[in-house]
Amino acid sequence: MRRFNMHPNVPVTWVVTLAVFVWVRFDGCLSRAGEPSKPPRLERTNLLIYANQHGEVLPVKSITDWQKRRALILQAMQTVMGPLPANDKRCSLEMRTEEEVDCGAFVRRFVSYASEPNSRVPAYLLIPKRALTAGIKLPAVLALHQTHSLGQKVVVGLGNSSNDEYGVELAKRGYVVLAPPYPLLANYHPDLKALGYQSGTMKAIWDNIRGLDVLESLPCVRTNGFGAIGHSLGGHNSVYTAVFDERLRVVVSSCGFDSYIDYMDGNIKGWTSERYMPRLLDHPLREIPFDFHEMIGALAPRYCFISAPYGDTNFKWHSVDEIAKAAAQIYQLYGARDRLQVEHPDSGHAFPRAVREKAYHLFDEHLR
Repeated sequence: MRRFNMHPNVPVTWVVTLAVFVWVRFDGCLSRAGEPSKPPRLERTNLLIYANQHGEVLPVKSITDWQKRRALILQAMQTVMGPLPANDKRCSLEMRTEEEVDCGAFVRRFVSYASEPNSRVPAYLLIPKRALTAGIKLPAVLALHQTHSLGQKVVVGLGNSSNDEYGVELAKRGYVVLAPPYPLLANYHPDLKALGYQSGTMKAIWDNIRGLDVLESLPCVRTNGFGAIGHSLGGHNSVYTAVFDERLRVVVSSCGFDSYIDYMDGNIKGWTSERYMPRLLDHPLREIPFDFHEMIGALAPRYCFISAPYGDTNFKWHSVDEIAKAAAQIYQLYGARDRLQVEHPDSGHAFPRAVREKAYHLFDEHLR
């Protein structure tokens, strides 16, 4: 091995200076051991920029450019949520009906399905009777529940929570509705670590994706696009799922989010329990690698309806407006600005009937 010997006339300070120069010069391109450097945290409010493979920040001039930024958003989400499961987890659904109840205009089935090996999801399935008797195909919707001790029961009329019964209202309106549970609430407690998850958020996303597989498997369901609707926890659960699954053509979120920076004036703790995203705490607040500005933008050009009440004490309505303003840049890029709608009902943390009706009309226009 050849040994480098410093010439005795070369001052040590020169060598140190040269070493520092080399480190600074190349640290922007390579990190330790030659690994690619961490991509820069792009501005959450400016979606019309993206970083190329060299880390250079460039303007988004086309939908092709935006798709590069969108790919970075999905990558950033998975650094916190954990990776989206691969297709090897897409086992046979093996759906079973545990109970069926006649609810007049529809039947309510309590079912379970295998979302992955060693994990079954207990859910409610509402089917309008005319789909069963007349052999017709109907549009279908995922109805995702809020944080509630009864979980998915609230959206199917079993939780004494009238503003949450959008599953019942949609079934009466002629939609097949699947209401899956959220992990670690009510009657659903999968072992996240044993199943390989870093967050309850990603487990919920995967269960919802498999729920869409369930809907696709039903002979009474039209399969050219689905809807998702949710209040509070269900509101952001709908958004997260739709970012990863483009079969969701219409997304409705009630009281579902504000910017992570604005949430509870910067106290992010509510987002970081085991059933949500513990790894958010790995990042300084302003360096969390994704935010709702980017996720709502990632829904474009699909239809997105957001209800953000003026009196919501969980999520700030003016923060939602900033998010929508940023996301509108991408909707405009697609020539679909009218597909992103925000309502501000004069209420607290609730999903008022008049706003629900507007959401249902959106489903009627674009899923029927």
